[in-house]
Amino acid sequence: MQKLQTQGLHHVTLVGADRQTSIDFWEGLLGMPFVFEQPNLDNPMESHIYFDPGDGRLITVFTREDRKPDPRRTSTDPGCVHHIAFNVSRAVFMQAVERLDARGIKHTGVRDRKIFDAIYFEDPLGLLIELSCWKFEPPFGFSHADVLFEAHQLRVAAGDRAIGEVHLADAIEKLVARSRPSLSDNRAAKDPYRRSPSFETRPSGAAQDESGSVENALPSR
Repeated sequence: MQKLQTQGLHHVTLVGADRQTSIDFWEGLLGMPFVFEQPNLDNPMESHIYFDPGDGRLITVFTREDRKPDPRRTSTDPGCVHHIAFNVSRAVFMQAVERLDARGIKHTGVRDRKIFDAIYFEDPLGLLIELSCWKFEPPFGFSHADVLFEAHQLRVAAGDRAIGEVHLADAIEKLVARSRPSLSDNRAAKDPYRRSPSFETRPSGAAQDESGSVENALPSR
């Protein structure tokens, strides 16, 4: 027996209402280009429209002009979709509350999910949508999933209930150490400011001038 190995999400298809409602939401609010349209090949009474969510994959919607939006929350029974999450940059995420408020769209405000920040709101048909912004960047050559896998091992070993930023930071360090060679004989963490006895007595953020007095080394604002 062998697996049917997947290589990424191909597309997600939703049942929509009328065509324009879908275009106004997916492109008009979330900025996903409307890239393709044809009849639903299994139901000629419906149109099948395609949007690019930003990574070249697809969100598609079956639409029909005699269907009207029903804003009641979609079912969360077993087997149903709870929500769909989309990645946004920090710059866009910081504008999300203001831009949702400007449209009068109810939302949760910012929620801390430990590995990312999130905002939740419903589309015109009651589907819960999440905008997510990662709290970390994976090292070059690795994915967010690689970092999460490593951080999970660290969290479990530490006996912590949930992941924290310290697990992410340590996971990134481990991945870099494992994948990047170094000429150093010892790559262990070090404190470069404690190599001289004079550094041991200096307060954090301070430096000595030529006369030996301690002055704040941080730039003034």
